[in-house]
Amino acid sequence: MISFGQQYYGEMITYLGMSSPMAIAAAVAWLKNPFRDTKEVAVRPMTKKTVGWLTVSTVLVTAAFYFILGAMGNASLAVSTLSVTTSFLASALTYFRSPYYALAYAANDVVLIVLWVIAAVGDLSYLSMVLCFVMFLANDLYGFFNWRRMEKTQKMSDPS
Repeated sequence: MISFGQQYYGEMITYLGMSSPMAIAAAVAWLKNPFRDTKEVAVRPMTKKTVGWLTVSTVLVTAAFYFILGAMGNASLAVSTLSVTTSFLASALTYFRSPYYALAYAANDVVLIVLWVIAAVGDLSYLSMVLCFVMFLANDLYGFFNWRRMEKTQKMSDPS
């Protein structure tokens, strides 16, 4: 509702139409891929094919949403489009069980901090949104370092 009021339609579309379905798909992928029958998810290395798919699909999503959001009259079009880009990349990397999902979400947090600072310039009540994404940034950076540690631990205990 806050995003709608600020004409940040990209945020609404991202959360409702992309992040939620991708979170469900990621949860299924994570549950189907435990590390050695533990409750820990198996970290998946990125292949050239996956990186290629991510690159092409991210460019296509970015281009499409630039025009969609522009047609909708989205405020701060360039920043909002970048937010959709980073959110898409983060969601996809989450599904692929890559530690880099957390860096993509951290990048998204930075973009959203900028977006909400722009809104807060006109109305200080939006500072709470800035603080919210600052906390998300701290959490996502912690997540990245934790997943990298988990990845190293899994590689060390892998007999192959």
